[in-house]
Amino acid sequence: MSELRTSDFDYNLPPELIAQTAAEPRDSSRLLVLERQAQTISHRPSFRAILDYLQAGDVLVVNESKVIPARIYGKKQPSGGQIELLLLRPAPTFDQNSWEVLVRPGRGTQAGAKFVFGPDQGEQLRAEVREVAPSGGRFVTFERDPLPFLEKYGQMPLPPYIHQTPADPQRYQTVYANPARLGSAAAPTAGLHFTPELLAEVQAKGIGLEKVTLHVGLDTFQPVKEENALEHQMHSEWCALDAATAQSLNTARAQGGRIISVGTTAVRTLETAFDPASNQLIPFAGDTRIFIYPGKSLRAIDGLITNFHLPKSTLLMLVSAFAGREFILRAYQEAVAQRYRFFSFGDAMLIV
Repeated sequence: MSELRTSDFDYNLPPELIAQTAAEPRDSSRLLVLERQAQTISHRPSFRAILDYLQAGDVLVVNESKVIPARIYGKKQPSGGQIELLLLRPAPTFDQNSWEVLVRPGRGTQAGAKFVFGPDQGEQLRAEVREVAPSGGRFVTFERDPLPFLEKYGQMPLPPYIHQTPADPQRYQTVYANPARLGSAAAPTAGLHFTPELLAEVQAKGIGLEKVTLHVGLDTFQPVKEENALEHQMHSEWCALDAATAQSLNTARAQGGRIISVGTTAVRTLETAFDPASNQLIPFAGDTRIFIYPGKSLRAIDGLITNFHLPKSTLLMLVSAFAGREFILRAYQEAVAQRYRFFSFGDAMLIV
C-alpha cells in the first residue's frame, strides 16, 4: 500500500455529543455492539450488557497504567513570569530526572531557562530546560524525581475537548490503575466503564483478566495532519507484556478462548509483542511506534472494547483495521443518529 487517505476517516460529529462528564455509575454508559462476521450493529442501554457477549475461557486484557497528575504551574526564574508544564514522558538520555514536557507559554523558552514550582512558603521543585524537543516541546531536568511532587501538587491532564474538571479526579483513572505503573499523560479510557463489581462478575463467569502496561501519550489525541496517512510520524509510547501474561494468553487461545482487548492501548501492546514466526505472544518491554491501519492484520486479538474516536485519528484507523472502514463509519453514523456520547467520557463499543 502506497497511500492511505486521511480524509477517508472523517465523519461529522455534532459538538454537543462530545461527553464532558463521565457516566455515573461507571458501567451505566451505553454499549454499541458490532459483530464483524454478520456485519450487524446492536444497541444496548448499559455497558453491563458486556457480560452477554463474553464466555468462559475468554480473557480480557487491560492496560493498568496510571495517569500522572502531570500538569503543574510555576514561575520563571528570575523574572517570576507564570509558566505551565505538562509532563509527557521520561527522557533518560539526559538524566534520570529528565522529562519531555509541553511548556506554556513556550515561545522563547530555550535551553538554560529555569523554573520553580510549588508554594512560596513550602515544598518546591526546580527545573531547567536542556533543549528544544523535535516534537516542539522541551527536554527539562528536575532537581529530583518529580513524581512525588506531582502526586501532591499536579493536576490531571484532561484531553483538550473536555472543558469541565471532574469533581473527583479518580474518574479519569481506571479502577485497576496500578500505582506501580504510574506514567500515562492520558487515561486508557475504554477501561473507565468497568467497576470492581462488574470485574468480579466477569471473573465469576470464568473469564480471565490479564494486565499489560502502555503509558499513554497526549499525541494519542492528535489528528493525522498528512493527507497520506502513511506519511504520519507515529508517536512513541513505552509498553510491556511480561512472560507470565504472554504464556497465559497463549494458553487461553490454544484452548479456544478469545483475547478481548480493553482499549486500543492494550491492542498496541499485544500487537507489538506478537511474534509472527511462532504465531504467539512473547515478552516485550520497550518503546513502540506501531501504526495499525486498514491493510494491516491484527493477529493478537479476537475482540475489542473501545470508545468512539476522533475523526482522522490513528485510533479510528486502528479500529477500521479490525472491523473494516465502511463498517466502522456506518456504526459511527448510527451512533451519531442515536445520540451516543463520544470520546474519553463517552459511551463504549464492543467489536467481536
